[in-house]
Amino acid sequence: MPRPIWSGSLSFGLLNIPVQLMAGTRGTDLSFRMLDARDKSPIRYERVNAETGEEVPWKEIVKAFEYDKGSYVVLEQEDIRSAAPESHDAIEVEAFVDVEAIGPQYFEKPYVLVPAKKAEKGYVLLRETLKRTGRIGIARIVIRSRENLCALLPQGDALLLVMMRYPQELVDVGDYAIPAGQAGDYRVSPRELEMAEALIASMESDWKPEAYKDEFRARLQKVIEKRIKAKGGKVRKPLDEPALRDDDATNVVDFMSLLQKSIDAKRRTPATRAAKPAKADKPAKAAKAAKTARKAAPAKPKPAKLAARTKAAR
Repeated sequence: MPRPIWSGSLSFGLLNIPVQLMAGTRGTDLSFRMLDARDKSPIRYERVNAETGEEVPWKEIVKAFEYDKGSYVVLEQEDIRSAAPESHDAIEVEAFVDVEAIGPQYFEKPYVLVPAKKAEKGYVLLRETLKRTGRIGIARIVIRSRENLCALLPQGDALLLVMMRYPQELVDVGDYAIPAGQAGDYRVSPRELEMAEALIASMESDWKPEAYKDEFRARLQKVIEKRIKAKGGKVRKPLDEPALRDDDATNVVDFMSLLQKSIDAKRRTPATRAAKPAKADKPAKAAKAAKTARKAAPAKPKPAKLAARTKAAR
């Protein structure tokens, strides 16, 4: 089994579901190496200083933004981390929208959410609710210090997390010369429309994804295997995938209580992103929590009483 890309919790309202983010796609492209045609030696790419021509080691490389031609501002790792959200281990659903409200151009790459142990109930609850309501969840997830917009949607027995594009990443189709207007404006006759509809009807079929294969890759693979055998080599088999790591999850949760509290909270507060508590409040909250825990803990018996109990036990 493949290893999880990310582990954390999926939250909507007050419900938290421990999950693992697994790859939803696999690379199938054949990889090639560049060789020197004269002696078939591999070609190595080097990081070279554009001014001196000398190779630069990784430890001496920094990231910079070119704000003008030839002018750069250097960014430290701390600068990049400071721009990332504080929470890196939670997928927080911000809203639920109609499944048909989002155009296909916003969806980019699918992943599979897998529930951790003892988290199946919350997983199934969210999955079935999304199916019944025809909604998908809009959330954010931080992977490798970058915040990504994503959609949560049911697919069979699974919950998929699909990375989305931000609106500013999309090109306005109005920037191109797209023919607007009615069919008649382009001298498309009703008879031509009928014939086109009849052609589409004759080609209708059920969607069978297994019927579509990368035939170019298959043919090229055969050519490569033939060349390998001609040289007396052995065709390498795919490596076994690493085992899936299971993370511990939470104990039994009172879902009815959490759902009711979440509904009540949404009624009192508009559906906006929850404000993050100030860092200065954290020590005070921690002290308050510790004080509450001490009060709830059973009092330790005094030395005199402890001696009396020990004597009675003897």
